[in-house]
Amino acid sequence: MPYDAELDKVLKSWESEETGLVISINQYAESEPKLQIGPRMFTRKDGTKRQGKAGRLTIEDVLWLYDMIDEIKDEMVELAPPE
Repeated sequence: MPYDAELDKVLKSWESEETGLVISINQYAESEPKLQIGPRMFTRKDGTKRQGKAGRLTIEDVLWLYDMIDEIKDEMVELAPPE
């Protein structure tokens, strides 16, 4: 079955204001929701946003993720309870 962008859903996302790192819970069709780390959002000089690869995480990214992990875990458990 070929990839269909209309079946790819972002269920919940968080963005670090400091680093632009985006963490999201995504689901394709009726599959199990999964956590995605990235992309990273950048603000251009003209104020528009663009996205880039998350790449390697900085300590600021790790500290932000550490602070957010309980909220992310709770959301994942609600969307896809562990077996």
